[in-house]
Amino acid sequence: MNIHEYQAKKLLKNFKINVPKGFIAYTPLEAERAAKRTGDGPWVLKAQIQAGARAKGHFKEKNNKKISGIEIIRDFNEVYKTAEQMLGSVLVTPQTSNQGKLVSKIYVEAFQEVKKAFYLSFVINRIESCVTLLAANITDDIVDLAQKAPDSILRINFDLHRPIKNKDLTTLASFLRLQSNFLPPLKTFVQNLHKAFVHLDATLLEINPVGLTKTGDFVALDAKISFDNNALFRHPDIVSMHDDYEVSENILKAEKCGFKYREFEGGNIGLIVNGEGLALAVQDYLKQMKEKVACTLNIKGGVDEQKIAESLKIMMSNPKVEGIIINILGGFLRCNLVADGIISAMSEIGLNMPLVARFEGTNKQTAKQILEDHHFSVLTADTLQDAAMKLIEAMKESD
Repeated sequence: MNIHEYQAKKLLKNFKINVPKGFIAYTPLEAERAAKRTGDGPWVLKAQIQAGARAKGHFKEKNNKKISGIEIIRDFNEVYKTAEQMLGSVLVTPQTSNQGKLVSKIYVEAFQEVKKAFYLSFVINRIESCVTLLAANITDDIVDLAQKAPDSILRINFDLHRPIKNKDLTTLASFLRLQSNFLPPLKTFVQNLHKAFVHLDATLLEINPVGLTKTGDFVALDAKISFDNNALFRHPDIVSMHDDYEVSENILKAEKCGFKYREFEGGNIGLIVNGEGLALAVQDYLKQMKEKVACTLNIKGGVDEQKIAESLKIMMSNPKVEGIIINILGGFLRCNLVADGIISAMSEIGLNMPLVARFEGTNKQTAKQILEDHHFSVLTADTLQDAAMKLIEAMKESD
């Protein structure tokens, strides 16, 4: 689960982490009031969408082409005008699709003068089974930096429940080219971030950028937090921060069934699986055949016939999907249950595109027989390669 910047900063303040004074606004008039509450200016107006690189973004609307998702305002008279341009407009950034995201609220924040800025984050390192602190001397696109110049990013691994060692903090200060007198406030800032990361059951806590003020304080100028969904039962206050407007209707429908739905750019094939590995296997094979996936739906978890039917209806409602592959490994989830769900969905809404089902495991033959006994033109396959080939051929014939 992800939250907005203003929500992340509210949480960080509980851990004594410095953040600029700011207020949320839903209208241009509220933005003016928020600016007055923060002080005499300058101010920073930030579009609140759950996507990075907002400062590099642009609005789709023709009248808003000159502004980005983050604007520094020095004249109070420009606050209302800029807020009016942002609110209700669609922001496209390098981290959104071409469709962009609608801006329904903005964060009005006091502009903070700093003499140095840098990148800092904590992440769960699943490869090393530890927490990794990442730091970089730039505040630009960290993903691009990691790909083109990985050695320019400092990585420090440490145990989740143990304090950060002084030698690691010294290494960090040296890497950031900070003088020794800044080590004590840096230590406090980093340790407080670590406490927040652990206490909030976060999988990512990213500050980009961290600012060093003229008075020698470190401040979180931006904040992003992602949470472990499996630990949210411990944090009802965080669950209440979930913004349904940030996710598509299909994602919400899938979540209600306990499923995981994802969309991708440029594809036209939908995948229904009961495990991420099964999805990756099909995606890799399709990629070799110059084909792309539009979306995946992982039905792993508590499943019944009705939920299976709902998953198929979700997939068929995506206008980009022109064909569907169902790749199921039967274990606790019996293959015949999936087949019954497929028939239930098609009996209700029909079948308007090619569909290939590949079953392996518990009640595999029963599932195939269920599909073959009905008049719906569902294809079956014994391997994922066979399923992919049959779907591609069927899609060509339906053109």
